Amino acid sequence: SPGNSPGASHVPVMLLRTAALLFATAHAVAGWSAPATTLSARSVTSPMRTGASVARVAAPAPIAMVATPIKQPAQRLYTRAEVPKVLGGLRIGTRKLAVITGTSSGLGLATLKALLKNEDQYFVVCAVRDPEKMKTIAREEGIDLKSIAVLKLELGNLQSVRDFVKNLRAFKVGRPIDYLICNAAVYLPKDPKARFTDDGIEQSLGINHVGHFLLARLLIDDLKGAKDPRCVIVGSITGNTNTIGGGLVYPRADLGRLQGLKRLADGEKNVAMIDGKGFFGAKAYKDSKVCNMMTMYELHKRYHESTGIVFSSMYPGCIAETALFREKREWFRKGFPLFMKYVTGGYVSEEEAGERLAQCVTDERTKKSGVYWSWNGNAQQLGIKLDKEGRPV
Repeated sequence: SPGNSPGASHVPVMLLRTAALLFATAHAVAGWSAPATTLSARSVTSPMRTGASVARVAAPAPIAMVATPIKQPAQRLYTRAEVPKVLGGLRIGTRKLAVITGTSSGLGLATLKALLKNEDQYFVVCAVRDPEKMKTIAREEGIDLKSIAVLKLELGNLQSVRDFVKNLRAFKVGRPIDYLICNAAVYLPKDPKARFTDDGIEQSLGINHVGHFLLARLLIDDLKGAKDPRCVIVGSITGNTNTIGGGLVYPRADLGRLQGLKRLADGEKNVAMIDGKGFFGAKAYKDSKVCNMMTMYELHKRYHESTGIVFSSMYPGCIAETALFREKREWFRKGFPLFMKYVTGGYVSEEEAGERLAQCVTDERTKKSGVYWSWNGNAQQLGIKLDKEGRPV
């Protein structure tokens, strides 16, 4: 494990009461039944200070592995399904099976490499939008291709998520999934106008949150058969307004009353922001990370006790040199790592961040569900568990 221990940053406590509303609405956005009309929430501006009242939510409708008809955008992210790979069980052998999204760069690639330091123990399915690029990177990085399978996943297309799940099941042939790591993300701070997924969802929301939401829901049954199943959704300190990165760095995450998400659930396309307001790229990313962390907690609340799956979120530290910042201006890409190294001390390398994320699924100390892991200096406390009201116990 890394040089210091995972410490506890609170899951955005008061926001947890809004999680059921977010969860139900995301079901509708992903193509299932609409959320109950009695659901309501007050404005959500500060994860640590502002709450929301939520009515009882009906159990989610059964998931149909079918596409939702949509108006096609001019340029699609996903055009055709991949030919399924088969007989993967022979390749996996007795190793534990991990599925990681976004392994072609950054944190995902670093996590892949961290797991495969023990390649006799783990086999990894790399879920990426460009399989050929992933194979090239694997060869360049010296990754043993016998320890990975590369499957196409375009999180910006909900049918692609369903196709990926179908292909994954054909590949693993009844084998359970031990670890699901939802890592892939886009960050589009320079865009003056919103980009949209094939389903008409703003890309930060659609790729970072809705695509992963659908993926996690579809794979619940595949995870619950494992001996120690874990699902980690990568969060961010920028989504927590009780921190410097989330509270003092403009803009702040603000989901409003989920007006934009509700409009999507009602069938409207090309809604720019979750709160229904005008597009702001940096804020769209922060909002999506809040959704990730809230969804983790709602998955924990609904499924942990009945399935044994450990659901958690994590923030590995500031990876100031990650490809996630490729859309930022050059002066920022050069200056930000120096600022994080020598001013705040919050800098973490991609390699160490990958070790931390891998630790969340392999370490016995992180075998707690419904918590948000973070690393801060020499933190010794391993986690905070929450009661039904979202209070630490």
